[in-house]
Amino acid sequence: MCRLWWSLWLITLSHPFNIALSKLEQIPTPPLPILPLPTFSQLKWQQREVIMFLHFGVNTFTDSEWGTGHENPAVFNPVGLNADQWVTTAAEAGISLMILTAKHHDGFCLWPSKYTDHSVVRSPWKNGHGDVVQELVNAAKNRGIDVGLYLSPWDRHDPRYGHDLSYNEYYLAQLQELLNNYGSIREIWFDGAKGANAPNMSYYFTDWFSMVKELQSSINIFSDAGPDVRWVGNEKGFAGSTCWSTVNRTSLSIGNASIVEYLNTGDPNGRDWLPAECDVSIRNGWFWHRSESPKKLSQLLEIYYNSVGRNCLLLFNVPPNSTGLISEVDVHRLKEFRSAINTIFSNNLAQKCSIKASSQKGGKEAGFGPENVLDSDHLWTYWTPREDDEGYHWIEFRSIDKGLRFNVIRIQEAIGLGQRIKRHVIYVDGKRIAEGTTVGYKRLHRLEKGVVDAQIVRIIIKESRGVPLISSIGLHFDPFWHPNGQLSS
Repeated sequence: MCRLWWSLWLITLSHPFNIALSKLEQIPTPPLPILPLPTFSQLKWQQREVIMFLHFGVNTFTDSEWGTGHENPAVFNPVGLNADQWVTTAAEAGISLMILTAKHHDGFCLWPSKYTDHSVVRSPWKNGHGDVVQELVNAAKNRGIDVGLYLSPWDRHDPRYGHDLSYNEYYLAQLQELLNNYGSIREIWFDGAKGANAPNMSYYFTDWFSMVKELQSSINIFSDAGPDVRWVGNEKGFAGSTCWSTVNRTSLSIGNASIVEYLNTGDPNGRDWLPAECDVSIRNGWFWHRSESPKKLSQLLEIYYNSVGRNCLLLFNVPPNSTGLISEVDVHRLKEFRSAINTIFSNNLAQKCSIKASSQKGGKEAGFGPENVLDSDHLWTYWTPREDDEGYHWIEFRSIDKGLRFNVIRIQEAIGLGQRIKRHVIYVDGKRIAEGTTVGYKRLHRLEKGVVDAQIVRIIIKESRGVPLISSIGLHFDPFWHPNGQLSS
Protein backbone atom coordinates (compact mmCIF):
# COMPACT_ATOMS: atom_id res chain seq x y z
CA MET A 1 0.00 0.00 0.00
CA CYS A 2 2.84 2.38 0.88
CA ARG A 3 4.49 1.67 -2.49
CA LEU A 4 1.25 2.57 -4.29
CA TRP A 5 0.95 5.91 -2.53
CA TRP A 6 4.63 6.63 -3.23
CA SER A 7 4.13 5.91 -6.95
CA LEU A 8 1.08 8.15 -7.11
CA TRP A 9 3.01 10.94 -5.37
CA LEU A 10 5.86 10.71 -7.91
CA ILE A 11 3.36 10.87 -10.79
CA THR A 12 1.72 13.92 -9.23
CA LEU A 13 5.04 15.69 -8.89
CA SER A 14 5.89 15.09 -12.53
CA HIS A 15 2.55 16.40 -13.82
CA PRO A 16 2.86 19.57 -15.99
CA PHE A 17 0.37 21.38 -13.75
CA ASN A 18 2.64 21.02 -10.77
CA ILE A 19 5.65 22.09 -12.80
CA ALA A 20 3.75 25.25 -13.76
CA LEU A 21 2.68 25.74 -10.17
CA SER A 22 6.29 25.42 -9.08
CA LYS A 23 7.25 28.17 -11.53
CA LEU A 24 4.46 30.40 -10.26
CA GLU A 25 5.75 29.98 -6.73
CA GLN A 26 9.04 31.47 -7.92
CA ILE A 27 7.35 34.72 -9.05
CA PRO A 28 7.85 37.28 -6.29
CA THR A 29 4.72 38.65 -4.70
CA PRO A 30 4.15 42.33 -3.83
CA PRO A 31 5.54 43.44 -0.48
CA LEU A 32 3.30 43.26 2.54
CA PRO A 33 1.53 46.50 3.46
CA ILE A 34 2.62 48.43 6.53
CA LEU A 35 -0.34 49.44 8.62
CA PRO A 36 -2.31 51.64 8.90
CA LEU A 37 -3.62 52.00 5.36
CA PRO A 38 -5.85 54.60 3.66
CA THR A 39 -9.39 53.77 2.63
CA PHE A 40 -10.50 54.09 -0.98
CA SER A 41 -12.23 57.39 -0.14
CA GLN A 42 -9.07 58.74 1.49
CA LEU A 43 -6.96 57.79 -1.53
CA LYS A 44 -9.38 59.52 -3.90
CA TRP A 45 -9.37 62.58 -1.62
CA GLN A 46 -5.54 62.73 -1.63
CA GLN A 47 -5.35 62.54 -5.41
CA ARG A 48 -7.50 65.67 -5.75
CA GLU A 49 -4.52 67.69 -4.42
CA VAL A 50 -6.38 71.04 -4.48
CA ILE A 51 -10.04 71.62 -3.52
CA MET A 52 -12.14 74.75 -2.96
CA PHE A 53 -13.89 76.32 0.04
CA LEU A 54 -16.73 78.80 -0.50
CA HIS A 55 -17.33 81.07 2.51
CA PHE A 56 -20.62 82.76 1.75
CA GLY A 57 -23.47 84.11 3.87
CA VAL A 58 -24.64 87.18 5.76
CA ASN A 59 -21.01 88.11 6.52
CA THR A 60 -20.57 88.69 2.80
CA PHE A 61 -23.01 91.60 3.09
CA THR A 62 -21.95 92.99 6.49
CA ASP A 63 -18.20 93.10 5.84
CA SER A 64 -17.62 90.70 8.75
CA GLU A 65 -15.66 87.54 9.43
CA TRP A 66 -17.62 86.28 12.44
CA GLY A 67 -21.27 87.31 12.41
CA THR A 68 -23.10 88.10 15.62
CA GLY A 69 -26.13 85.89 15.01
CA HIS A 70 -28.39 88.95 15.16
CA GLU A 71 -28.19 89.89 11.49
CA ASN A 72 -31.45 90.49 9.69
CA PRO A 73 -31.81 87.77 7.01
CA ALA A 74 -32.93 90.56 4.66
CA VAL A 75 -29.28 91.62 4.26
CA PHE A 76 -28.66 88.43 2.27
CA ASN A 77 -29.55 89.35 -1.29
CA PRO A 78 -27.07 88.08 -3.93
CA VAL A 79 -29.05 89.37 -6.90
CA GLY A 80 -26.61 87.97 -9.47
CA LEU A 81 -25.86 84.62 -7.84
CA ASN A 82 -24.64 82.16 -10.44
CA ALA A 83 -23.41 78.82 -9.14
CA ASP A 84 -22.47 77.83 -12.70
CA GLN A 85 -19.85 80.60 -12.58
CA TRP A 86 -18.48 79.21 -9.30
CA VAL A 87 -18.24 75.71 -10.75
CA THR A 88 -16.69 76.91 -14.00
CA THR A 89 -14.06 78.77 -11.99
CA ALA A 90 -13.27 75.59 -10.07
CA ALA A 91 -13.16 73.40 -13.18
CA GLU A 92 -10.80 75.78 -14.99
CA ALA A 93 -8.53 75.72 -11.94
CA GLY A 94 -8.40 71.92 -12.01
CA ILE A 95 -10.50 71.61 -8.84
CA SER A 96 -12.83 68.63 -8.44
CA LEU A 97 -14.45 69.26 -5.02
CA MET A 98 -16.16 72.41 -3.67
CA ILE A 99 -17.13 72.81 0.01
CA LEU A 100 -19.84 75.36 0.84
CA THR A 101 -20.49 77.00 4.22
CA ALA A 102 -24.09 75.84 4.50
CA LYS A 103 -24.17 77.47 7.95
CA HIS A 104 -21.44 79.59 9.54
CA HIS A 105 -21.13 80.71 13.18
CA ASP A 106 -23.90 83.31 12.75
CA GLY A 107 -26.42 80.50 12.33
CA PHE A 108 -27.84 81.75 9.01
CA CYS A 109 -28.70 78.76 6.79
CA LEU A 110 -28.12 78.85 3.05
CA TRP A 111 -30.85 76.27 2.53
CA PRO A 112 -34.53 76.36 3.64
CA SER A 113 -34.17 74.30 6.82
CA LYS A 114 -37.49 73.30 8.35
CA TYR A 115 -35.93 73.57 11.82
CA THR A 116 -35.32 77.34 11.73
CA ASP A 117 -36.50 80.37 9.80
CA HIS A 118 -33.12 82.09 10.20
CA SER A 119 -32.33 81.22 6.63
CA VAL A 120 -32.83 82.05 2.97
CA VAL A 121 -36.60 81.76 3.47
CA ARG A 122 -36.55 85.22 5.12
CA SER A 123 -34.29 86.72 2.49
CA PRO A 124 -35.46 88.90 -0.42
CA TRP A 125 -33.29 86.74 -2.68
CA LYS A 126 -35.69 84.88 -4.95
CA ASN A 127 -38.52 86.11 -2.71
CA GLY A 128 -37.56 83.65 -0.01
CA HIS A 129 -37.66 80.65 -2.34
CA GLY A 130 -33.91 80.36 -2.92
CA ASP A 131 -31.61 77.49 -1.92
CA VAL A 132 -27.89 78.11 -2.32
CA VAL A 133 -26.99 74.51 -1.48
CA GLN A 134 -29.25 73.19 -4.23
CA GLU A 135 -27.93 75.75 -6.72
CA LEU A 136 -24.36 74.55 -6.09
CA VAL A 137 -25.32 70.86 -6.20
CA ASN A 138 -27.11 71.30 -9.56
CA ALA A 139 -24.29 73.31 -11.14
CA ALA A 140 -21.61 70.93 -9.85
CA LYS A 141 -23.44 67.86 -11.13
CA ASN A 142 -23.58 69.33 -14.62
CA ARG A 143 -19.77 69.71 -14.66
CA GLY A 144 -18.83 66.50 -12.84
CA ILE A 145 -17.61 68.38 -9.76
CA ASP A 146 -18.15 66.90 -6.28
CA VAL A 147 -19.70 68.83 -3.39
CA GLY A 148 -18.85 69.11 0.31
CA LEU A 149 -20.57 71.03 3.11
CA TYR A 150 -19.61 72.89 6.28
CA LEU A 151 -22.16 73.10 9.08
CA SER A 152 -20.74 75.21 11.93
CA PRO A 153 -21.15 73.59 15.36
CA TRP A 154 -21.02 77.03 17.00
CA ASP A 155 -24.32 78.82 16.39
CA ARG A 156 -24.60 82.41 17.68
CA HIS A 157 -28.26 82.74 16.70
CA ASP A 158 -30.14 79.68 17.87
CA PRO A 159 -31.40 79.91 21.50
CA ARG A 160 -30.81 76.18 22.00
CA TYR A 161 -27.05 76.72 21.81
CA GLY A 162 -25.62 76.13 25.29
CA HIS A 163 -28.26 73.50 26.10
CA ASP A 164 -26.55 70.23 25.29
CA LEU A 165 -29.41 67.90 24.51
CA SER A 166 -31.71 70.28 22.65
CA TYR A 167 -28.96 71.86 20.57
CA ASN A 168 -27.39 68.52 19.63
CA GLU A 169 -30.82 67.30 18.52
CA TYR A 170 -31.21 70.46 16.43
CA TYR A 171 -27.75 70.08 14.91
CA LEU A 172 -28.31 66.40 14.07
CA ALA A 173 -31.64 67.25 12.45
CA GLN A 174 -29.93 69.77 10.15
CA LEU A 175 -27.20 67.26 9.32
CA GLN A 176 -29.88 64.81 8.28
CA GLU A 177 -31.50 67.43 6.07
CA LEU A 178 -28.27 68.15 4.24
CA LEU A 179 -27.16 64.55 3.87
CA ASN A 180 -30.58 63.21 2.87
CA ASN A 181 -31.77 65.93 0.49
CA TYR A 182 -28.80 66.95 -1.65
CA GLY A 183 -27.39 63.78 -3.12
CA SER A 184 -23.85 62.51 -2.66
CA ILE A 185 -21.73 64.70 -0.38
CA ARG A 186 -18.02 63.88 -0.56
CA GLU A 187 -16.70 65.80 2.46
CA ILE A 188 -18.36 67.13 5.59
CA TRP A 189 -16.42 69.76 7.50
CA PHE A 190 -16.51 70.15 11.30
CA ASP A 191 -14.45 72.45 13.50
CA GLY A 192 -14.27 73.53 17.11
CA ALA A 193 -14.07 77.29 16.49
CA LYS A 194 -16.00 79.48 18.89
CA GLY A 195 -15.53 82.76 20.74
CA ALA A 196 -14.06 83.00 24.21
CA ASN A 197 -17.40 84.17 25.62
CA ALA A 198 -19.51 81.48 23.93
CA PRO A 199 -21.76 79.47 26.28
CA ASN A 200 -20.44 76.14 27.53
CA MET A 201 -21.53 73.50 25.09
CA SER A 202 -20.80 69.80 24.66
CA TYR A 203 -20.96 68.62 21.08
CA TYR A 204 -21.95 64.96 20.58
CA PHE A 205 -19.30 64.43 17.94
CA THR A 206 -19.38 60.63 18.22
CA ASP A 207 -23.12 60.62 17.50
CA TRP A 208 -22.70 63.12 14.67
CA PHE A 209 -19.96 61.10 13.00
CA SER A 210 -21.88 57.83 13.33
CA MET A 211 -24.96 59.30 11.74
CA VAL A 212 -22.96 60.89 8.91
CA LYS A 213 -21.42 57.51 8.03
CA GLU A 214 -24.79 55.79 8.28
CA LEU A 215 -26.33 58.22 5.81
CA GLN A 216 -23.35 58.45 3.42
CA SER A 217 -20.81 55.66 3.89
CA SER A 218 -18.26 56.91 1.34
CA ILE A 219 -18.05 60.47 2.71
CA ASN A 220 -14.87 61.86 4.27
CA ILE A 221 -15.32 63.55 7.65
CA PHE A 222 -12.95 66.44 8.40
CA SER A 223 -12.20 67.70 11.92
CA ASP A 224 -9.26 68.19 14.27
CA ALA A 225 -9.69 64.53 15.14
CA GLY A 226 -10.88 63.07 11.84
CA PRO A 227 -12.07 60.35 11.58
CA ASP A 228 -11.05 60.57 7.89
CA VAL A 229 -9.19 63.87 7.43
CA ARG A 230 -7.41 65.98 10.05
CA TRP A 231 -6.74 69.71 10.25
CA VAL A 232 -3.11 70.68 9.65
CA GLY A 233 -3.09 72.93 12.73
CA ASN A 234 -2.96 76.41 11.12
CA GLU A 235 -4.74 78.53 8.54
CA LYS A 236 -1.62 79.48 6.57
CA GLY A 237 -1.80 76.38 4.40
CA PHE A 238 1.58 75.10 5.61
CA ALA A 239 2.27 71.55 6.76
CA GLY A 240 5.31 70.55 8.78
CA SER A 241 8.50 69.70 6.91
CA THR A 242 7.91 66.29 8.45
CA CYS A 243 4.32 65.24 7.82
CA TRP A 244 2.97 61.76 8.47
CA SER A 245 -0.49 60.72 7.35
CA THR A 246 -0.62 58.60 10.50
CA VAL A 247 -1.61 59.68 14.02
CA ASN A 248 -3.14 58.23 17.16
CA ARG A 249 -6.71 59.48 17.24
CA THR A 250 -6.81 58.91 20.98
CA SER A 251 -4.33 61.82 21.26
CA LEU A 252 -6.68 64.19 19.40
CA SER A 253 -9.66 66.27 20.42
CA ILE A 254 -11.60 68.93 18.54
CA GLY A 255 -10.83 72.53 19.48
CA ASN A 256 -7.74 71.65 21.55
CA ALA A 257 -4.99 74.20 20.81
CA SER A 258 -2.34 72.11 22.58
CA ILE A 259 -2.29 69.49 19.81
CA VAL A 260 -1.44 71.87 16.95
CA GLU A 261 2.14 70.64 16.53
CA TYR A 262 1.00 67.02 16.58
CA LEU A 263 -1.57 67.80 13.88
CA ASN A 264 1.10 69.54 11.81
CA THR A 265 3.62 66.69 11.79
CA GLY A 266 1.61 63.52 12.39
CA ASP A 267 3.10 60.48 14.08
CA PRO A 268 5.34 57.77 12.56
CA ASN A 269 3.97 55.36 15.17
CA GLY A 270 0.34 56.40 14.64
CA ARG A 271 -2.22 53.63 14.51
CA ASP A 272 -4.74 55.59 12.42
CA TRP A 273 -4.53 56.82 8.81
CA LEU A 274 -5.62 60.45 9.12
CA PRO A 275 -4.02 62.67 6.44
CA ALA A 276 -3.90 66.45 6.83
CA GLU A 277 -5.88 69.11 4.98
CA CYS A 278 -4.35 72.60 4.70
CA ASP A 279 -7.02 75.30 4.70
CA VAL A 280 -6.13 78.82 3.62
CA SER A 281 -7.98 81.67 1.95
CA ILE A 282 -7.01 83.11 -1.41
CA ARG A 283 -7.54 86.49 0.32
CA ASN A 284 -6.63 87.64 3.81
CA GLY A 285 -10.19 87.12 5.04
CA TRP A 286 -12.41 84.08 4.70
CA PHE A 287 -15.44 86.05 3.55
CA TRP A 288 -15.37 88.52 0.66
CA HIS A 289 -14.46 92.10 1.53
CA ARG A 290 -14.40 94.88 -1.04
CA SER A 291 -11.14 96.22 0.43
CA GLU A 292 -9.23 92.98 -0.12
CA SER A 293 -7.50 91.47 -3.13
CA PRO A 294 -6.31 87.93 -3.76
CA LYS A 295 -2.84 86.86 -2.73
CA LYS A 296 -0.09 87.08 -5.35
CA LEU A 297 0.66 84.09 -7.55
CA SER A 298 3.99 83.75 -5.76
CA GLN A 299 2.19 83.29 -2.44
CA LEU A 300 -0.20 80.71 -3.86
CA LEU A 301 2.69 78.70 -5.28
CA GLU A 302 4.54 78.85 -1.98
CA ILE A 303 1.42 77.51 -0.26
CA TYR A 304 1.19 74.69 -2.82
CA TYR A 305 4.78 73.62 -2.23
CA ASN A 306 4.24 73.62 1.53
CA SER A 307 0.94 71.73 1.46
CA VAL A 308 0.59 69.39 -1.52
CA GLY A 309 4.38 69.25 -1.63
CA ARG A 310 4.43 68.03 1.97
CA ASN A 311 1.97 65.14 1.72
CA CYS A 312 -1.23 67.15 2.29
CA LEU A 313 -4.29 68.32 0.42
CA LEU A 314 -4.75 72.06 -0.17
CA LEU A 315 -8.15 73.63 0.56
CA PHE A 316 -8.26 77.06 -1.11
CA ASN A 317 -11.03 79.36 0.11
CA VAL A 318 -12.46 81.46 -2.74
CA PRO A 319 -15.31 83.61 -1.36
CA PRO A 320 -18.16 84.74 -3.64
CA ASN A 321 -18.88 88.47 -3.49
CA SER A 322 -22.10 90.28 -2.55
CA THR A 323 -23.38 90.02 -6.12
CA GLY A 324 -23.19 86.24 -5.80
CA LEU A 325 -20.21 85.74 -8.11
CA ILE A 326 -16.56 84.92 -7.63
CA SER A 327 -14.79 88.20 -8.34
CA GLU A 328 -12.95 88.42 -11.65
CA VAL A 329 -9.63 89.17 -9.94
CA ASP A 330 -9.95 85.90 -8.01
CA VAL A 331 -10.96 84.00 -11.15
CA HIS A 332 -7.92 85.39 -12.94
CA ARG A 333 -5.56 84.50 -10.08
CA LEU A 334 -6.83 80.93 -9.95
CA LYS A 335 -6.31 80.57 -13.71
CA GLU A 336 -2.77 81.90 -13.28
CA PHE A 337 -2.18 79.40 -10.48
CA ARG A 338 -3.38 76.42 -12.50
CA SER A 339 -1.41 77.53 -15.55
CA ALA A 340 1.72 77.83 -13.41
CA ILE A 341 1.27 74.36 -11.90
CA ASN A 342 0.77 72.89 -15.38
CA THR A 343 3.84 74.72 -16.68
CA ILE A 344 6.02 73.43 -13.85
CA PHE A 345 4.94 69.80 -13.76
CA SER A 346 3.89 68.97 -17.33
CA ASN A 347 7.47 68.14 -18.34
CA ASN A 348 9.42 65.50 -16.41
CA LEU A 349 13.10 65.65 -17.35
CA ALA A 350 13.66 62.28 -15.69
CA GLN A 351 11.86 60.72 -18.67
CA LYS A 352 14.93 61.57 -20.77
CA CYS A 353 17.33 59.73 -18.47
CA SER A 354 18.70 56.25 -18.08
CA ILE A 355 17.75 54.82 -14.71
CA LYS A 356 19.25 52.32 -12.31
CA ALA A 357 18.80 51.38 -8.68
CA SER A 358 20.62 49.74 -5.82
CA SER A 359 18.50 46.61 -6.36
CA GLN A 360 15.00 45.47 -7.19
CA LYS A 361 12.78 42.83 -5.71
CA GLY A 362 12.69 39.60 -7.72
CA GLY A 363 14.91 40.61 -10.61
CA LYS A 364 14.14 42.26 -13.93
CA GLU A 365 11.06 40.18 -14.81
CA ALA A 366 9.25 40.66 -11.50
CA GLY A 367 7.62 44.02 -12.24
CA PHE A 368 9.16 45.96 -9.34
CA GLY A 369 11.91 47.69 -11.26
CA PRO A 370 12.97 51.36 -11.10
CA GLU A 371 11.32 52.06 -14.47
CA ASN A 372 7.97 52.06 -12.62
CA VAL A 373 8.70 55.50 -11.19
CA LEU A 374 8.36 56.99 -14.67
CA ASP A 375 4.98 55.55 -15.65
CA SER A 376 1.63 57.33 -15.25
CA ASP A 377 0.39 55.29 -12.28
CA HIS A 378 1.33 57.20 -9.13
CA LEU A 379 -0.23 54.72 -6.71
CA TRP A 380 -0.05 51.06 -7.69
CA THR A 381 3.16 50.60 -9.67
CA TYR A 382 6.39 51.25 -7.84
CA TRP A 383 10.08 50.50 -7.51
CA THR A 384 10.73 47.96 -4.78
CA PRO A 385 14.34 47.37 -3.72
CA ARG A 386 15.42 44.16 -2.01
CA GLU A 387 15.12 44.24 1.75
CA ASP A 388 18.61 42.80 2.15
CA ASP A 389 20.38 45.66 0.32
CA GLU A 390 23.79 46.36 1.75
CA GLY A 391 23.86 49.98 2.86
CA TYR A 392 21.11 52.32 1.70
CA HIS A 393 18.49 51.96 -1.01
CA TRP A 394 19.07 54.35 -3.89
CA ILE A 395 17.76 55.18 -7.35
CA GLU A 396 19.74 57.14 -9.94
CA PHE A 397 18.95 59.13 -13.10
CA ARG A 398 21.65 59.82 -15.67
CA SER A 399 21.22 62.25 -18.55
CA ILE A 400 21.41 60.56 -21.92
CA ASP A 401 22.39 63.63 -23.93
CA LYS A 402 23.21 67.25 -23.04
CA GLY A 403 22.39 67.27 -19.32
CA LEU A 404 19.53 68.24 -17.03
CA ARG A 405 18.41 71.71 -15.99
CA PHE A 406 15.88 71.78 -13.14
CA ASN A 407 15.05 73.31 -9.75
CA VAL A 408 12.27 71.04 -8.41
CA ILE A 409 12.49 67.37 -7.45
CA ARG A 410 9.29 65.38 -6.93
CA ILE A 411 9.09 62.06 -5.04
CA GLN A 412 5.95 60.00 -4.42
CA GLU A 413 5.33 56.86 -2.39
CA ALA A 414 2.88 54.04 -3.06
CA ILE A 415 0.78 55.05 -0.07
CA GLY A 416 -1.87 52.42 -0.78
CA LEU A 417 0.55 50.06 0.96
CA GLY A 418 1.38 52.47 3.79
CA GLN A 419 3.64 55.47 4.37
CA ARG A 420 7.24 54.35 4.85
CA ILE A 421 10.05 56.80 4.15
CA LYS A 422 11.53 58.49 7.24
CA ARG A 423 14.64 60.13 5.81
CA HIS A 424 16.02 60.74 2.33
CA VAL A 425 18.90 62.64 0.70
CA ILE A 426 19.38 63.87 -2.88
CA TYR A 427 22.74 64.17 -4.61
CA VAL A 428 23.44 65.94 -7.91
CA ASP A 429 26.72 65.03 -9.61
CA GLY A 430 28.00 63.74 -6.28
CA LYS A 431 27.06 66.82 -4.24
CA ARG A 432 24.33 66.81 -1.64
CA ILE A 433 21.68 69.30 -2.79
CA ALA A 434 18.58 68.48 -0.72
CA GLU A 435 17.42 66.29 2.11
CA GLY A 436 14.22 65.61 3.95
CA THR A 437 12.27 63.31 6.17
CA THR A 438 8.82 62.10 5.10
CA VAL A 439 7.58 61.72 1.53
CA GLY A 440 4.07 60.22 1.56
CA TYR A 441 1.78 60.89 -1.39
CA LYS A 442 4.00 63.69 -2.69
CA ARG A 443 7.16 65.48 -1.60
CA LEU A 444 8.37 68.51 -3.56
CA HIS A 445 11.90 69.82 -3.08
CA ARG A 446 12.22 73.33 -4.49
CA LEU A 447 15.98 73.81 -4.59
CA GLU A 448 17.16 76.65 -2.37
CA LYS A 449 20.05 77.52 -4.68
CA GLY A 450 17.80 77.73 -7.70
CA VAL A 451 18.39 76.05 -11.05
CA VAL A 452 21.04 73.34 -11.31
CA ASP A 453 22.66 71.87 -14.41
CA ALA A 454 23.49 68.23 -13.89
CA GLN A 455 24.27 64.87 -15.43
CA ILE A 456 23.44 62.53 -12.55
CA VAL A 457 20.76 62.70 -9.85
CA ARG A 458 20.74 60.13 -7.07
CA ILE A 459 18.02 59.80 -4.42
CA ILE A 460 19.03 57.82 -1.35
CA ILE A 461 16.52 56.42 1.14
CA LYS A 462 18.36 56.58 4.43
CA GLU A 463 15.63 55.27 6.70
CA SER A 464 12.17 53.81 6.24
CA ARG A 465 9.49 51.68 7.85
CA GLY A 466 10.22 48.45 5.99
CA VAL A 467 11.30 48.46 2.38
CA PRO A 468 10.48 51.79 0.63
CA LEU A 469 8.03 51.74 -2.28
CA ILE A 470 8.55 54.68 -4.64
CA SER A 471 5.79 55.13 -7.19
CA SER A 472 6.88 58.27 -9.04
CA ILE A 473 9.85 60.63 -9.39
CA GLY A 474 10.11 63.84 -11.36
CA LEU A 475 12.73 66.44 -12.20
CA HIS A 476 11.02 69.72 -13.09
CA PHE A 477 11.83 73.30 -14.02
CA ASP A 478 9.90 76.03 -12.21
CA PRO A 479 10.33 79.35 -14.08
CA PHE A 480 8.63 81.21 -11.21
CA TRP A 481 11.38 80.29 -8.72
CA HIS A 482 14.57 82.33 -8.73
CA PRO A 483 18.16 81.58 -7.56
CA ASN A 484 17.98 84.09 -4.71
CA GLY A 485 15.26 81.97 -3.14
CA GLN A 486 12.44 84.35 -4.01
CA LEU A 487 9.41 83.65 -6.14
CA SER A 488 8.47 85.95 -8.96
CA SER A 489 5.25 87.90 -8.44
